[in-house]
Amino acid sequence: MHKTTDVRLLFTARFARLFAYGFLSVVLLLYLAELGLTENRIGLLLTLTLVGDTIISLGITTTADRIGRKGMLILGAALVVFAGVLFASTTNFVLLLIAATIGVISPSGNEVGPFLSIEQAALSQLISPERRTQLFAWYNLFGSFATALGALAGGVLAQSLQAAGMPSLDSYRVIVVAYASMGAVLLFMFLRLSPAAEAPRNKFSGDPPAGHGRRSIYDILGLPRSGRTVLKLSALFSLDAFAGGFILQSIVAYWFHIRYGVQPAVLGGIFFGGNILAGLSALSASWMARRIGLINTMVFTHIPSNILLILVPLMPNLSLAIVMLLLRFSISQMDVPTRQSYTMAVVDSGERSAAGGVTSVARSAGSSLAPVFAGRLLSASMLNAPFFLAGGLKILYDVLLYCSFRAAHAPEEN
Repeated sequence: MHKTTDVRLLFTARFARLFAYGFLSVVLLLYLAELGLTENRIGLLLTLTLVGDTIISLGITTTADRIGRKGMLILGAALVVFAGVLFASTTNFVLLLIAATIGVISPSGNEVGPFLSIEQAALSQLISPERRTQLFAWYNLFGSFATALGALAGGVLAQSLQAAGMPSLDSYRVIVVAYASMGAVLLFMFLRLSPAAEAPRNKFSGDPPAGHGRRSIYDILGLPRSGRTVLKLSALFSLDAFAGGFILQSIVAYWFHIRYGVQPAVLGGIFFGGNILAGLSALSASWMARRIGLINTMVFTHIPSNILLILVPLMPNLSLAIVMLLLRFSISQMDVPTRQSYTMAVVDSGERSAAGGVTSVARSAGSSLAPVFAGRLLSASMLNAPFFLAGGLKILYDVLLYCSFRAAHAPEEN
């Protein structure tokens, strides 16, 4: 009974969190611009947001199994509240930098912070291995739907408040305050988790295997047996995330606003539709993976999605640009549950929590570097360059991943 309740709680928390991320992401850059920040400062702020998330996530995820998963999730929720309150209450750039670095904010509308790794470790423990890929697909579907609804709600609310006479800055600030409130909701959800979600003490893999005397970096990370595989995957995932950092949802929303004058309500509608399609694509991933394998599903759906990404700024009008973006969304997330399931499958069963944390942090580290470059490109009026760089680098990632792991099948595929 406790396991079923915990699974439902983790899914509900995922929905609430991704709703909040999507809710804020559509207006985040518009809000910062209204505060008077230049594109370069906005890029720096977004980069520090992701850098801070990376450092905090590394510390939390590598100690969660020892200190307690529930406590670490509560701490993450508190950092969401902290960031939202400080962003809403100050225009001081230094304080905004502090909030961005220490707090948890998602400029992309996607998962950030320590939540994903800890929740996946708990879910892998609460369910049977045979259900892992399918459950992760539903887990991602919940997140995509939540992001979609959040983006729609944030755009419509900001537009409605402005239509009622509220200044743009104040309308965006309402969104930021609501974001902080969602962090408080998360905190109360995590308080209800049972001990069943905690890591079994006798299964923690912090000790090195027999004959392994000297402590290495793998031991420190909790990966004495799977360290080489995890670090290799992490390097590749970091490249993919670095590419994705050029086209964060907030940056794409800003591009549509500057290029075509698209208003917040319409932006919310675009990303609502896009994230719905992304969620459905994630759900179909488990079906495809059973037929062609996890690695093949990751690569052969990811390459076409990034060709479509490159085509977005090349379209001659707004309608075709939206069509290309939505087509890209329709297959863009098929690699996500397969990537997560593959990582859990190829590492030692006692090192999954650490593996999820390290690969997640690697992705956060990669994505944290790109926005500062994207900000410089935008400030130089090179509006289309982020799309080209993101698409090209992601295709390079696909090729490297296939060459490195095409022969390393998950155990269930053998």
